[in-house]
Amino acid sequence: MFGANQGRGERQDGSRLSIGIVQARFNEHITNALAEACKAELAALGVAGQNITHVRVPGALEVAPALQAMAATGRYDALVALGCIIRGETYHFELVANESGAGVTRVALDHRVPIANAILTTENNEQALARQTEKGRDAAQVAVEMANLLDTLA
Repeated sequence: MFGANQGRGERQDGSRLSIGIVQARFNEHITNALAEACKAELAALGVAGQNITHVRVPGALEVAPALQAMAATGRYDALVALGCIIRGETYHFELVANESGAGVTRVALDHRVPIANAILTTENNEQALARQTEKGRDAAQVAVEMANLLDTLA
């Protein structure tokens, strides 16, 4: 059991955690950077490489079903959703952004597993590039912190 005050500015300990990552391949030049930053931060937080499962899916709408399959195994303390949706000229952006976000939340609530949602929704490629590393690191930190928190509440 981890300390109840962990997460208030303290470095999180991920050494006993198993983390699953689902990465959308669409806009892969962004999602690859998200994944690399996420995995590097998980390692910095003590998550062993053999305790990280990283799978890839075609796009943001396919992230939630993969998360659901991973959550159903009960093997993961937390999951991470990685993707990048860049606004285009049609309503498709709103549909994909809204549905992918709702799907990730539903999986987290249905399976009671924390999911760090780092599916970027940006206006353009430049905004996505500016966020790719920071949001990848943030996702790792959120996953570890929430796994530790939920462990103290169990």
